[in-house]
Amino acid sequence: MKRPLLPPTLLASLATLFLCFAVAAAPRALPEGNLPADNRLGALRTLDDYHPFHPIDSVDAWNRRAADLRRQTLVANGLWPMPARGPLEPVIHGKIAREGYSVEKVYFQSLPGHFVTGSLYRPEPGSSRDNPRRPAVLSPHGHWGGGRFHAFSDEELRRELETGAELFERGGRHPLQARCVQLARMGCVVFHYDMIGYADSVQIEHRPGVRDEMNTREDWGYFSPAAELHLQNMMGLQTWNSIRALDFLLSLPDVDPERIGVTGASGGGTQTFILGAVDGRPSALFPAVMVSTAMQGGCTCENAPYLRIGAGNIDLAALAAPRPLGLTGADDWTKEIETKGAPDLQNLYAMLGHPGRFRAAPFLQFGHNYNAVSRQAMCSWFNQHLGLGRPEPVQESDYQPLSPEELSVWTNEHPKPSEDQIGAGHERAVLRWFTEDARRQIHASVPNQEDGLDAFREVTGGGWDVILGRSAGQSGDLSFDLVEKHPRDAHILMTGLISNSHGEQLPALFLFPGERWNQRVTLWIDLRGKSSILTENDAPIDGVQQLLDRGDAVMSVDLLSTGEFLADGESAGNARIQGYGNEQEAWQKFAGYTFGYNPPLFCRRVHDVLSAVDFVRTHPDWKTARVDLVGVHGAGPIVLAARSRCGDAVDRTAVDSGGFRFASLQRFDDPFFVPGSVKYLDLPGLAALCAPADLLLLGEEDSGMDLVQRSYRASGRPDALRVEAAPAGNSAGRIAEWLSRP
Repeated sequence: MKRPLLPPTLLASLATLFLCFAVAAAPRALPEGNLPADNRLGALRTLDDYHPFHPIDSVDAWNRRAADLRRQTLVANGLWPMPARGPLEPVIHGKIAREGYSVEKVYFQSLPGHFVTGSLYRPEPGSSRDNPRRPAVLSPHGHWGGGRFHAFSDEELRRELETGAELFERGGRHPLQARCVQLARMGCVVFHYDMIGYADSVQIEHRPGVRDEMNTREDWGYFSPAAELHLQNMMGLQTWNSIRALDFLLSLPDVDPERIGVTGASGGGTQTFILGAVDGRPSALFPAVMVSTAMQGGCTCENAPYLRIGAGNIDLAALAAPRPLGLTGADDWTKEIETKGAPDLQNLYAMLGHPGRFRAAPFLQFGHNYNAVSRQAMCSWFNQHLGLGRPEPVQESDYQPLSPEELSVWTNEHPKPSEDQIGAGHERAVLRWFTEDARRQIHASVPNQEDGLDAFREVTGGGWDVILGRSAGQSGDLSFDLVEKHPRDAHILMTGLISNSHGEQLPALFLFPGERWNQRVTLWIDLRGKSSILTENDAPIDGVQQLLDRGDAVMSVDLLSTGEFLADGESAGNARIQGYGNEQEAWQKFAGYTFGYNPPLFCRRVHDVLSAVDFVRTHPDWKTARVDLVGVHGAGPIVLAARSRCGDAVDRTAVDSGGFRFASLQRFDDPFFVPGSVKYLDLPGLAALCAPADLLLLGEEDSGMDLVQRSYRASGRPDALRVEAAPAGNSAGRIAEWLSRP
């Protein structure tokens, strides 16, 4: 229920009426022992929860949603901006001829010194019909034992044959080879490549996990806090390898760039739809037994911070639209695809004018698979959408599989990488390359005095857009419950609860100067809680009193995990972090299992500041007010981040940063830990994004603010920025003085 903050004309009479009342304890918006009705206090979201599609009601709305989600996917994978594409230097050797096709060994560099390995299947010469260029299919294998070398045991093969999952005793033992052989016989060039740590990909383990020795400030490894602060994760490396595998396939002279398919199952299905999400070159996609509203992918190569905040695999797979998208389900986490997910995708394709370009084929009689039945559906899909021209129904025929020795790309003539290119040293080298490439590109976008801010806002601002996840004006419907009013000698003290449509609720405290109000509201944020704007006697602290004296209304809220969010006697602790599984191995402690589904605590607190700003800007009694922002006692970086999302909603901002830098953090559960924050230029990057708004930065030195100063010069308002060392004692007085200037 909305209750107005009483207009100034009524406040004077209220002051007379309530002069006899006094507040005995720190003002509260909730009874002792009660916590806010805030859904963020519940369990963290996990990969095993329900992840429905987010419905879209128009083509324009979908195009906007798709652009945002595509950027979110790139940022999560550490690919915003996209890394530089160096020479692949491919090596193709060891051709083996088979009936109707051939197989060659391939390796190339996705980045300097890091190799992608795989098998290249080609139709036999002369099998192409009218077009001398052939359609091609990129095929990531997924989490099958042995990867590209996978083979069923005798007992497993017997069960596959008995259930009709496989048709042939010889070829059916090797179902991953089978799909490549069939597609090659249908006229496609097929590249079947290794996931990291599988088969011939020997340089980095598939899931190396959290390791103390790799948690260093310099020269770190994957799964470390430093890697996460730069958004460097195994999913990003795998996605980058997939992009470069597509580069390789398209570099072949016999490949038609207009007819490119991608298909994989399980983890290979994740790679398929993620590649479709971030790369527009595939013409048709077929992720098998992966896309669903249930389990989203349990491996570290399928998870990354921010990837599924506000999204799920149905949303991510939808980014293929309007390109043809086929998928299969099985008796696994995809078993409900026919009723949960597929109807949403079908509706989307119909809205986009291409209802025939989507198909879901659930084969619930089988467990998790990419068997002959599923492969037939895939081959039929590509037959139709890659223009293969084969008679339907497509029928597999048996073939002679290759042994691991025949498939391996490493031979005496082509030896595998040397010891110094394998293991921890190589892993560090890979991350150094990604770090330097991103640093070079991001710093190149920083404006010079004569340059504009567009590139900087696109690159660095785009990264922070995804990280912070919300801007001013996006709090949804806001309501306010006024709890208490207490007139004082020169102001009125009020408490209440601000609620938004995200299911969040903020205890709030207001100090109103009565008829002296100057149409300005100062939102004062202190990490110790809203009551910190008052002394022990409930009088305003000095800086706040100065603002009241000049006629400002002052408002403060408890940010998540502060003030009334804490149970009686509880103090603010570390952020909540979850792993994957009950008894966690090193890889299951990956931070992406938390931050891939839940905003960091820091970002949730930024949302609280934005909700408070939106409340002031939309409340009927205050919507014409000018709004200033203040952040002190640990809240400076939070308020600065919020200000970077506020545009014209905020006038002046004053923060005491305390010299904080995200780069100093070494724990995932630190309340200020934010994946990607260091990549996107740390706290100075946030400050630079505030230009051209008036900004006072306390606790900083000019020497460390060159980036911010350049941004303000480029905005045309260099004098709007003021950088000062923190004053001796409390900074509140200096902040009030700066805000009170004409």
